[in-house]
Amino acid sequence: MFNSPLILFYCSGASTLGILILLLGVIRALDKAPELKSIEGQRSKALDTSLTIIIPTYNEEKNIEDCLTSVIGNKKPCTKLEIIVADDNSEDNTTKTASRILSNASIPYQIINCGRRPEGKRWVGKNWPCSEAVRKVSSEWILFLDADVRLKEFTLLRALSQADLEHIDLLSLAPRLTCSCLSEWMVQPIMASLLSMGFPIKATNNKNNKTAFAAGPFMFFRHTSYKAIGGHSAIAGEVVEDLALARNIKSSGFNLRFLLGLDSIDLGMYSNFYELWEGWSKNWFIGLDRNIIKSLGASTIVFLIFTMPWIIMPSSVIYMLLIPQVTLLFKVSMFLSLGGIIIQYILRRWTKERFLFPTKYWWLMGIGGLIILFLGPTSLFRTITGRGWTWKGRSLA
Repeated sequence: MFNSPLILFYCSGASTLGILILLLGVIRALDKAPELKSIEGQRSKALDTSLTIIIPTYNEEKNIEDCLTSVIGNKKPCTKLEIIVADDNSEDNTTKTASRILSNASIPYQIINCGRRPEGKRWVGKNWPCSEAVRKVSSEWILFLDADVRLKEFTLLRALSQADLEHIDLLSLAPRLTCSCLSEWMVQPIMASLLSMGFPIKATNNKNNKTAFAAGPFMFFRHTSYKAIGGHSAIAGEVVEDLALARNIKSSGFNLRFLLGLDSIDLGMYSNFYELWEGWSKNWFIGLDRNIIKSLGASTIVFLIFTMPWIIMPSSVIYMLLIPQVTLLFKVSMFLSLGGIIIQYILRRWTKERFLFPTKYWWLMGIGGLIILFLGPTSLFRTITGRGWTWKGRSLA
């Protein structure tokens, strides 16, 4: 039975060992991870090249103003700069807001309505507006930027300078996550830890390693390399398009770089639980290579290491209070679970020191683990059947 001393002991031991392994793995993967370089001296001047910033939008009225304001407020990175807002038939005031902001800027811009997606080919997510926008681009560099991104003042110049200096074909930045709702505080810290383990930065930046990863909110391409791999049109039906593009770049022999951009880019992904559930359920199963065992196993392990300590510790205390003859295993289980909870806090504390992610609501990761437990099978079901598999209300089936 679940309440037997032996099972509690095994579960508490496994959960504590698991969170310890995760902590050490995250530290190993990220402690010395490469960061976007700062600029100084001659490199602080605008480069003699051209860049087009493409921002795909669909019902981004609440985000587009702050995003564009941060872009316009950047130090000019090059002699020729243009912004394209590629709208995917928004039903709100996204384009009106974008026009109002850009009309007061000195940067050339276009706001295009990408129209209906053509029949005969499966287009999902932002692949269609991105591919339509690229048809209007002649610049040497292209930056695909999500509307929920906020750039710091020198981000564009720093990224372009490093990409040009190091002959990078795709430069992607890991942003500093910002949480705007309680569900994000529960889930996002866990997801960030899992991604750092599942797609290690060192392996991604190693040309001899097949591991490839990129963060979709900020993808900086050399135009010729982007065209060589077929761009978004070649992955029209890929839901996790950033991962697909990164793999295509690396497998084609181009230079892929994934760097920490914590001091240069902020990202707020979701504003409520529904958006979070929809977003992660569309990505979870695909991100785990559409492997049923991986998908269910990973969500179960997350539950074990983040949620079980919060269940076992109070359960053990209750047993000891109600049963005078409580066994030694109950006491050991209680202390092991307490150790697991302490390690969870250490993980968040380390994340705060290294990645500027607050420890706020750290104790709610136990609920986050429970959410992810159900997220795994939900993502599997939705992806395989197509039922409820949506993004921003649009079917991905």
